[in-house]
Amino acid sequence: MQEQDKPSLQSITTTAEQVKRTRLIGYALLATTMLIWGSFTLISRVGATQVMTTWDIGALRFMTASLVLIPIQIYRREWRFLFDMRVLVLALIGGVAYSIFVYAGFAHAPAAHAAIWMNGLLPFWTAIAALIVLKEALSRDNWLSLSVIAIGLIGMSSLMYEEHEFALGIGDLFFILASMAWGIYTALLKRWMLPPWQAMAGVALISTLIYLPIYGLFLPSRLADATIEQILVQSVFQGICVVIIAMLTFIGAVERLGAVKVGSILALAPLLAALAAVPLLGEPLSLAMLVGLIAVSIGALQPWRFFRKDEVN
Repeated sequence: MQEQDKPSLQSITTTAEQVKRTRLIGYALLATTMLIWGSFTLISRVGATQVMTTWDIGALRFMTASLVLIPIQIYRREWRFLFDMRVLVLALIGGVAYSIFVYAGFAHAPAAHAAIWMNGLLPFWTAIAALIVLKEALSRDNWLSLSVIAIGLIGMSSLMYEEHEFALGIGDLFFILASMAWGIYTALLKRWMLPPWQAMAGVALISTLIYLPIYGLFLPSRLADATIEQILVQSVFQGICVVIIAMLTFIGAVERLGAVKVGSILALAPLLAALAAVPLLGEPLSLAMLVGLIAVSIGALQPWRFFRKDEVN
């Protein structure tokens, strides 16, 4: 009986292979999310500096996603999940609040500021939310990662102070609020473990119902002055790539890798965007910003893990 109770070598091997496969799928989904998020920083910044208002970009985001999702949901005949209070909470935090904060931030601050204040702080907000919502304690690597990022942000702030550039603008405050909203949203996704499609479609459709009436009645718009090309670029990218594709890959990555790890690694996406914004958008990249970006990248990658023989993650 004791020998029968012991797990066989084959079962152990199969389990290890399943874990490895799950992680590989998670990292592939995370890489796709990073690619879209990096582009999101650039394209949103371009849209915010053109004729359209940030509120126009938000409207295009939700309208396009809904126009794609409604026919699919009619075919699927699945609507009950839209009345789930958990989906409503996710929509309010990760849909409406996050979008308003991030687009308002892009209207007042460069892309490099988003990389620092929005995504640089994302690991902190995700860790805090995971601790409160999931009762998930931080590992040694996560503590070290957050410490590196914190030191980099402090160093960046010190350099900016010496260069008489230290000032938190309204755009930076919006980025900080967006980061907080997304950290909470990530932890709630992990806790409730809703099916990826329901979470994505529910957030998109409910956000549309909440945002569009407010936009139409109260928010300024210059959509009529935009060119067809500008509208199409923002509609397709924001509505399909960001809301539908990236949301599905993000949810899948969180389910397989965990909220804290995904939140830390995603901080790398705007790093690449901030560097690309220098030649593409003509935005400056000071020494202070460079220090912050390097710290965020090191904290996200956790390179010290690759020197440990027992590291399997």
